[in-house]
Amino acid sequence: MKLTEVLATLVAVSVVRAAPAEDTHASKRQSGLRFKGVSVAGAEFGNTVFPGRLGTEYTWPNNAAITTLKGDGMNTFRVGIQMERIIPDKLTGAIDEAYFSGLEGAVNHITGLGAYAVINPHNYGRYYGNVITDTAAFGAFWKSIASRFKDNSLVIFDTNNEYHDMDNALMVALNQAAVNGIRAAGATSQYIWLEANGYSGAWTFVQNGSAEAMKGISDPSDPTGSKLVYELHQYLDSDGSGTHDQCVSTTIGSERLSAATAWFKANGKKAVLGEIAGASNPTCIAALKGALQHISDNSDVWSGYLLWAAGPWWGDYMFSMEPPSGAMYTGVFPSVKSFF
Repeated sequence: MKLTEVLATLVAVSVVRAAPAEDTHASKRQSGLRFKGVSVAGAEFGNTVFPGRLGTEYTWPNNAAITTLKGDGMNTFRVGIQMERIIPDKLTGAIDEAYFSGLEGAVNHITGLGAYAVINPHNYGRYYGNVITDTAAFGAFWKSIASRFKDNSLVIFDTNNEYHDMDNALMVALNQAAVNGIRAAGATSQYIWLEANGYSGAWTFVQNGSAEAMKGISDPSDPTGSKLVYELHQYLDSDGSGTHDQCVSTTIGSERLSAATAWFKANGKKAVLGEIAGASNPTCIAALKGALQHISDNSDVWSGYLLWAAGPWWGDYMFSMEPPSGAMYTGVFPSVKSFF
């Protein structure tokens, strides 16, 4: 999710919530899916102020909320961070131990519950606002981070949130450098999530050339690539930005995933939907259900899905999955809970 659009949405959108229908489908429709969860925002906030102040510019996940969501059936939590805070000044620099301790605390709580903790630098392929072109330095960044978690197999490394407006060749090189750096750190048992160009959009993944460009990314620790997962995002409004409370149609969720699904099947790759959301109205709820059902029905290539987003600072944001009172948690999640 684009932070600038999130902030604009928080200010501009006021949503009238529809009463959700409890999803009581008896069977667990997510059978065969490894990852079911939610992104958790907060530590990437204040992304124009560095290093930023804990409690003012940024915050860490609420452990009690994570525990509640785990009890709701979620087993994967994607924790956003800022690269400039965890390794300031230069990508090859030293880890900031104060900021790292916040990440470590969140990761330890999540994995202590037996869930996956996804470390997600929410940077869009940029560092201090500039497109990252030094792939060796990017690999060094990831080697530093991964070395701290190399013995925790429940940690997942998400190379970067939503690469955009760069050559596909650079996007691929950054993903490959991250994989190489992570494995060089001795973190060989963990999943790595690869993100695509075009803000990782599922609906443009094939069309913009990301799919074919990424096909050759490899894992030096595993020639089969079984731990490399393509992470895509999909929103359901007219421009796919996730900033509007109206969805295109009740079927737009599955429709926007179909081309990517076909490509994954044709090329033997695995994917995860790292972000998806819908506002509390019948059209969006139906569209969200359709997307989750599509993924469940195609679990030979899709490994799961994560809703956007929990986090303690959302207030009345329409996509807040923060228990107990987030707008999406109370107005939408009851209708899709059987998918978790």
